[in-house]
Amino acid sequence: MAIIIALIPAIAWGSIGLVSGKLGGNAYQQTLGMTLGALVFGIGTWLFMHPVLDTKVWLLGILSGLFWALGQSQQFQAMKYIGVSMTVPMSTGMQLVANTLAGALLFSEWKTGKDVSMGLLALVLLVVGATLTSRKEKSTDASAATSYAKGIRTLLISTAGYAGYTIVVNAGHLDATAVVLPQSVGMVIGAILFSIGHDAFNRETGKNIITGLIWGTGNVFMLLAMSSVGLAIAFSMSQMGIVISTFGSIFLLGERKTHKEMTWVSWGSVLIILGGIVLGIMK
Repeated sequence: MAIIIALIPAIAWGSIGLVSGKLGGNAYQQTLGMTLGALVFGIGTWLFMHPVLDTKVWLLGILSGLFWALGQSQQFQAMKYIGVSMTVPMSTGMQLVANTLAGALLFSEWKTGKDVSMGLLALVLLVVGATLTSRKEKSTDASAATSYAKGIRTLLISTAGYAGYTIVVNAGHLDATAVVLPQSVGMVIGAILFSIGHDAFNRETGKNIITGLIWGTGNVFMLLAMSSVGLAIAFSMSQMGIVISTFGSIFLLGERKTHKEMTWVSWGSVLIILGGIVLGIMK
């Protein structure tokens, strides 16, 4: 059951880029709309589950939400530069390195030699898979090269934000249901701060509330999974949604891939699934 819970975020988060791409808006409108949806979800969680919200939960939850807002806004920005089918796999690979190693090294989640060997095997499979899915044939287009460089820079910032979002919650040993509301408050605050001067309040912002509800669903199950199987495994399995976002962006959003690139995407997806299976075997 714990592994099934850990897979739900993959389905929810793997759909976000596709849904936001269909709804439209710039990166700041998408981020703000998404955080407003997450806030609605957070309020609903608080009303129905009545978690205890003390000072520690509020402070760390808001901090986690601020980190998330940084990570998500920069990921949406990268999607504008290099597309969903390239952004999500690359972002996944970077986040896997940061979060899986944090779980293993900072929180000592790998306790035996078998844990270390299988964890490293899964990490290699996932990162190589993510790299393959984002690989592109060489191009002489100067504008494409510039966009790619900008995409990489924004993804590095995004990874730092996403890493902070999960590490703060795990380090604080926060209850999964209690942290949802404070976290969503921090997300909205961060989104508003990052969107100043970027025309963030309009119709597209309202439509992207839907993505926040989807994200909130994945977030609750991600936090529940962290408490039962640990950060390294929970986060890694959540990133298997890369398969949904990558193929979805190609077939639903119309992002173009050459024959070679489709081959790389297919093999990369297989490796990601194998990495998830290895993580499941660990538990």
